Amino acid sequence: MAERAPAPQIRLEPWADTPEFLELLHRTNAPEMTEHLGGPETAEQVLARHQRYVRLSGSETAQMFGVVLAETGEVAGSIGYWEHEWRGEPGYETGWGVLPAFQGRGIAAAAVAAAAVAAAAAAARAERGHRWLHAFPSVDNLASNALCRRAGFTLVEACDFEYPPGNLMRCNDWRLDLAPRPGEMPVRQG
Repeated sequence: MAERAPAPQIRLEPWADTPEFLELLHRTNAPEMTEHLGGPETAEQVLARHQRYVRLSGSETAQMFGVVLAETGEVAGSIGYWEHEWRGEPGYETGWGVLPAFQGRGIAAAAVAAAAVAAAAAAARAERGHRWLHAFPSVDNLASNALCRRAGFTLVEACDFEYPPGNLMRCNDWRLDLAPRPGEMPVRQG
């Protein structure tokens, strides 16, 4: 049996108005990175998204991060969470993207685990009591659905989801319980 490679060491850096983070958004705007998200955005839409992410810095209800490799300092992707009401219940939603050169190395899994911890901490600090962190990957995005399963999310249902605005897509609703159990960490960490 092959030995499993150690989990990559990453750090999540709060989104900032830096050339590196703006460049990351341009690089993740490629057709192969957006095929399950309605396709690439215009340059103006990418800049507007970057500015929205910068405004989230310091928010109690949302945060975007750059996913940075601890060893090299390379920015490998992004992840974030934000408040989102789903089926009448408040909670958080998460989304991520890892550049193709860094895919298949466990970076997204490490980022999802770290972002879930950050969302649980934010919910506790804000005393909002948000119990769930949802992810809505396209039913056709096999890699993201497998990542949700590995990260401890529970598949709730297939559903229609509008993203980006005006684009209805068929998604899986995955959710992760953020509520701590007696004697346990709030979320599974890897």
